[in-house]
Amino acid sequence: MPRYKLTIEYDGAPFVGWQRQAEGRSVQGRLEAAIAAFAGESVTIGGAGRTDAGVHALGQVAHVDLGKDWPSDTVRDATNAHLRPDPIAVVAAEQVGDDFDARFSASARHYLYRIVNRRAPLAIEAGRAWQVGTPLDADAMHAGAQALVGHHDFTTFRSAQCQAASPNKTLDRLDVMRTADEIAVRASARSFLHNQVRSMVGSLVQVGLGKWTPGDMKAALDAAERSRCGPVAPATGLYLVKVDY
Repeated sequence: MPRYKLTIEYDGAPFVGWQRQAEGRSVQGRLEAAIAAFAGESVTIGGAGRTDAGVHALGQVAHVDLGKDWPSDTVRDATNAHLRPDPIAVVAAEQVGDDFDARFSASARHYLYRIVNRRAPLAIEAGRAWQVGTPLDADAMHAGAQALVGHHDFTTFRSAQCQAASPNKTLDRLDVMRTADEIAVRASARSFLHNQVRSMVGSLVQVGLGKWTPGDMKAALDAAERSRCGPVAPATGLYLVKVDY
């Protein structure tokens, strides 16, 4: 059976998340239904990251096995035709070897968290960024973020519902940069714990507000206690940007 790698973007707002669930529309479920509609067979797709409800993707990756050797462009275009009007698009499709697995073959995942730092409410960006009305010190946020880079026990920044076997992860990058009213937080690692990025961003905003010092980020990390985490940032500002293989 030929295996296809799909690169996908979506607006996460209307969905219960990536993963198929008993109730509610999921990105995975809609993709499986769209592929089944054109291919005439029931399929199960595997994704690189199980994004939560409201989280967006610019470069989610999935794989699917089909019974027929379809041209890659047909897989892309026919799937997109059956996805309308949902805000999901297969940006690219390519045939890959049987050993490719969207989740387990990944060498790095790259996330972006968008903060709009202004008093006025969001009109265009509502649901696609986190608005923080109080001025934030992005330089202090970046300084605090560097304490988290490297291999650490990330228990403090891990959801209580996280099912990972270990809280230990290697964070390759955590950068904070301001451009006008927008603050971008970029995080890269081979894998992340459940809610890790949103937890780190929420704590960094405490630094930006002056409620924490940059050094408080290291103290929170070293404590390895969930109670030391700041408020978790909302899902609306988070994007899975790219997955490396």
